[in-house]
Amino acid sequence: MKLKIKKKWIILMSLMVIITIAGLFAPEPTFECDFSKIDKADVAWMITATIFVLMMTPGLSFFYGGMVGARNVISTMLQSFIAMGIITVLWVAFGFSLAFGDDIGGVIGDPTSFLMFNHVGAATYITPTGKILGGATIPLALFALFQMKFAIITPSLITGSFAERVRFSAYLFFMIFFFVFIYCPLAHMTWHPDGLFLKWGVVDFAGGIVVHASSGIAALAGAIFLGRRRTSTKNEEPANIPFVLLGAAMLWLGWFGFNAGSSLHADGQAVKAFLNTTTASATAMMTWIFFDCLRGRKPSAMGAAVGCVVGLVACTPSAGYVTVGQTIFIAFVIAIICNIAVYWRSHSRIDDALDVFPTHGTGGIVGTVMTGIFIREGLIAGTWDGFVVFLFHLLAIVIVFVYTFGMSYFGYWLIDKFIPMRVSIESEKVGLDLSQHDEHYGLAHFGDRELAEYEEHIKNKNNA
Repeated sequence: MKLKIKKKWIILMSLMVIITIAGLFAPEPTFECDFSKIDKADVAWMITATIFVLMMTPGLSFFYGGMVGARNVISTMLQSFIAMGIITVLWVAFGFSLAFGDDIGGVIGDPTSFLMFNHVGAATYITPTGKILGGATIPLALFALFQMKFAIITPSLITGSFAERVRFSAYLFFMIFFFVFIYCPLAHMTWHPDGLFLKWGVVDFAGGIVVHASSGIAALAGAIFLGRRRTSTKNEEPANIPFVLLGAAMLWLGWFGFNAGSSLHADGQAVKAFLNTTTASATAMMTWIFFDCLRGRKPSAMGAAVGCVVGLVACTPSAGYVTVGQTIFIAFVIAIICNIAVYWRSHSRIDDALDVFPTHGTGGIVGTVMTGIFIREGLIAGTWDGFVVFLFHLLAIVIVFVYTFGMSYFGYWLIDKFIPMRVSIESEKVGLDLSQHDEHYGLAHFGDRELAEYEEHIKNKNNA
């Protein structure tokens, strides 16, 4: 039986009330410690990097919002922007503990370790196995805040696949599901000192697996589950290509914090990641443009924006470890692969509206595989042979794909049993801005058909 409109909001509001009350009784972590062990340069850089990473989500809002039709700009942007609210609250309440709490079997953290940010203060943290969590020179609270921004942007990336047809309330429930059952376990396995993938020697410097592969695979599952858009919305022109360029620029800038910040120090590795990040983005952007031209297309602003983002994705798993020459090669190869993947998707029956899987998913997967090729023997795993480390990268990708796709599809199916994941035909026809939020991007951007549909919607609404 489908939930009525009020019940789903009662559930979400009840979650907020529970977290709020729990916060009143949570112990206050100490912000006093032996600051002689804290490096002020590292702290300053990591605060800056954290700000950069948070800026990526509004950047993604512009990037996605400009790509959709004029009737869905606000809804698409809000689907990204709202993650800064809901994921932040969940991260403080229990998410950080699930992702980075004391290890349970190498796959998940103890949910009570940092419940309501207990023990997350100015001091560093030593795990029960004697390993430092989050770096020895920055407060644990700063590491938790930095990682929070990764958790925020990951579900936001998924939204591009089911743009222009997903019900907002159902999306909120799926975002919570994805965060708890997919993102947190993958973050723990990949980045916790006792995580399974890290023990295997799998290198994911800044989120090739945890952020891009997971979001791209979940996006693929969503596009398949929700089905294709109606023709009236699918064939609309992008509402605002300058928005796309602005979003890409904000993502490029924010990615410096995303990658260079993942060193957790103001050191040479951060500089290397910074250099590799901008080089990869530039390489992929030009490769994308030139490859389009070779295929008979004109150089486009959309192509330049998508290409630069693909380059950023490509270098994310390896940014702090490979040489700048290797980065150029990785970005060049992945840009061509992703370009072909976008072309293949456009000629398939899969309606991944903004090509999340062909770009982020494919870029994250191939980038991780190429990291396994270029990574130096013993860099992470210590005693593992280089070829064995490469095989572990492949194994990790297979596990991530199967688990993420299966669990995501199950999440869509489960939520759809209570709240329809997809809006009605009438709602999709008039656009999600109006049908989901009673807002619109501006009538000046509507064509004659869109304006007539808008007027009919308002008439029916007033009569009701």
